[in-house]
Amino acid sequence: MFIGRKEQLADLMTLWRKRTSSIVACRGRRRIGKSTLFREFARRSADVYIEIEGLAPQQENPPTMQDQLDHFIEVLSGLTGCDSSKVDNWFGAFRRLEEQIDDSKKTVILLDEISWMAGDDVNFPGKLRTAWETLFHRHEHLILVVCGSVSGWIKKNILGNTGFTGRFSRDYVLKELTLAECAEFWGPARDRLAPREILDVLSVTGGVPRYLEEVDPGLSADENIRRMCFLKSGELYKDFDAIFDPIWGEGMVIKRKILESLSEAPMTVGDLAKAVGYAYNGRFIALMKELVEGGFVDDDPGKNPETGKPVGVARYRLRDNYTRFFLKYIAPHKQEIEYGSYNFSSIERLPGWNSIMGLQFENLVVNNSMQLVRHLGVGNAIVESAAPYRNSKRGNRDGVRGCQIDLLIQTARTAYVVEVKRKRFIGEEIVAEVEEKVRRLPLRRDLSARPVLVYDGELQPSVEGTGYFDAVINARQLLEA
Repeated sequence: MFIGRKEQLADLMTLWRKRTSSIVACRGRRRIGKSTLFREFARRSADVYIEIEGLAPQQENPPTMQDQLDHFIEVLSGLTGCDSSKVDNWFGAFRRLEEQIDDSKKTVILLDEISWMAGDDVNFPGKLRTAWETLFHRHEHLILVVCGSVSGWIKKNILGNTGFTGRFSRDYVLKELTLAECAEFWGPARDRLAPREILDVLSVTGGVPRYLEEVDPGLSADENIRRMCFLKSGELYKDFDAIFDPIWGEGMVIKRKILESLSEAPMTVGDLAKAVGYAYNGRFIALMKELVEGGFVDDDPGKNPETGKPVGVARYRLRDNYTRFFLKYIAPHKQEIEYGSYNFSSIERLPGWNSIMGLQFENLVVNNSMQLVRHLGVGNAIVESAAPYRNSKRGNRDGVRGCQIDLLIQTARTAYVVEVKRKRFIGEEIVAEVEEKVRRLPLRRDLSARPVLVYDGELQPSVEGTGYFDAVINARQLLEA
């Protein structure tokens, strides 16, 4: 079963119409489905597919360049039956690979986790560039893909290498799947399940394909979450520590501290540097950019609705639903989970469960703001900004206090004030809550305010009857294509 990535698949298909070979880069966080995308692309359109992944770093006895070369040749020989004799440099390894290309066949070659493959060899990018120019580029029906989860390394050493300037046909940064795509993992069951059954799981996993593959549609949301998060064998119990293991380098240690700080509240980059005890310099900014590109953190501050200009000081927020849930709810109970003593009869009876899931659901909706837009009647208007909004100033306008908006979507003429609510029963009090937020929201004179309610739960019929909200969106609508 392959779900999503329709845009990328369609775009990749166009490369076969070229009369020359193509080199493609693909980046994104671990588990986001990078290699799966190219396996599916090759399955649908190629005659030959060769995938070779670099050896992962290790704390003890880390792989040497020769280890990487031996592994490369061993995998290549196993896939193609080619000569398995040793080579002692990367150009020789790439030549052995090129010898397996048949010009009469469409061929996709994936070099996965390219930064692992390169290891400490500073000459690796140059050897790859030379191999591309002198060996691979002459084949008409070849697509060579370099892929990895260490986005910064690829940007600096491959995409940023002057020798590769203008060579790459495509550079993909894979993000999470949309809510509608995520719902497809439940198959036929999604149409007969209450939205909360699906949304609670998505509030924990986000749109990460690898995590969604662990979902058993035949089990309740409670049981799926229990098995994935609260058993020491669970994928989501283990994965955060695996992603941010110090073995991947000092940068991962700092990134983990950044995420832990952001799990408490959004922060400016300067405050984050202080919180993690790291100098506010180019290296720190680069780490922040990698977290943003990986989908863990969001740096979009949105526009100031009062001035129409970008918000003066950007505050980073923790974007990734899985990371939020792990740090707030799994990590504090790790000892009990390790001992197998974290037992419960119902997940909703866990302390603070409804509160944390309300915040997780809110984050899920914010992350899918562009999917939400089509339910607002925006028409052809361009969305200029879509981000949470916070104005903590006191007396900022005619003595009106500051306000906090779950999601503020702005076009040239309208500000959609989106309230996100996950609650078993939602009554008319929601109208007064949002009305007060709108009253406190500083808007320029040419901008209209339109209140919107996105909810998961039972909505009192009279709420819609008040006519206050310009759009009332049941969470089920977001799960539909």
